[in-house]
Amino acid sequence: MSEGKLQKLEIRAFSDVKFNSEIDGSPYVTAVNPEKYSLTYKSEYSNDQASGSSGNGPKFVRSLPEDLDLEFLFDRTGVFEDSPATDDGIAGDFEAFKKIVFDYSGDEHKPNYLKISWGDLLFPCVMTEMAIEYKLFNSNGKPIRAVAKVKFKNFIEEEKRAARENKQSPDLTHQRIVKEGDTLPLLTHQIYGDPKYYLEVAKVNQLTNFRILTPGTKLYFPPIEKQG
Repeated sequence: MSEGKLQKLEIRAFSDVKFNSEIDGSPYVTAVNPEKYSLTYKSEYSNDQASGSSGNGPKFVRSLPEDLDLEFLFDRTGVFEDSPATDDGIAGDFEAFKKIVFDYSGDEHKPNYLKISWGDLLFPCVMTEMAIEYKLFNSNGKPIRAVAKVKFKNFIEEEKRAARENKQSPDLTHQRIVKEGDTLPLLTHQIYGDPKYYLEVAKVNQLTNFRILTPGTKLYFPPIEKQG
């Protein structure tokens, strides 16, 4: 990027979950950059505890997808050089924005998958909520200034999210590469918190001799229903 050039917030829209098929009209580039944005991080905890026990703190379950809140200004009052006044006001600008972030696309009949980029912000996401407030109108009653408050939720494919978090949840499928000294009960304990499920893992991986693991072997640890 050239020094001194103002970088505009950009939203690219894709019809597929892998962000490969960009839709017509993408990217959307803001005429007026937002004044701010906010990111919200959340974790999920479980309060479950064994019958008869007490004093146990909440148990971490998983990190939830981040939320991004942005406000977009649409202005056709003539104040901004990049968005001069027009007879139709902001109608065309808002429709172009709505087509990217909200309108249904493709065979799935669902809103687009989005990538928002601005400076250091790069946020793959989906839109979850949008409210628009109309503030000024021309003599024909058409809005010439409005603010759209939009909420986005971070979107990462489940496999990538699990890898990023290095999650040790028994509710997800895990994959391990056997290293020297590994045993099936040890690996089972690391993933499920209990070595007793090693026979189920051996069966899933069709191991004929689960007592001897060959380094470099790829093992799958499936979701299991823990026994009380």
